[in-house]
Amino acid sequence: MTLSDEKYNGLREKLEKQNKWPNIYMFKFIMPADNKIMAQVESLFDDNATIYRKESKKGKYLSITVKDKMHDVEQVVAIYKKAEKINNLMIL
Repeated sequence: MTLSDEKYNGLREKLEKQNKWPNIYMFKFIMPADNKIMAQVESLFDDNATIYRKESKKGKYLSITVKDKMHDVEQVVAIYKKAEKINNLMIL
């Protein structure tokens, strides 16, 4: 088991205890203000997701909040694993 697996096992436990599925889940990210990175983030979610963008004061960074219907904990974990592969994206 890798450190990543341990981290996600903890997340799975918390999500199972705190939520009933399916559920609307909120993801949060911070990233440089870059259209390419934004497109990669948007591609993680379906067309029904609600995506909020907030630019930093100087416009160099974006705070992204995504609300999307998740069917189960494994769907949430799968999105986080894909998001980890996006360069310069910080997952909150």
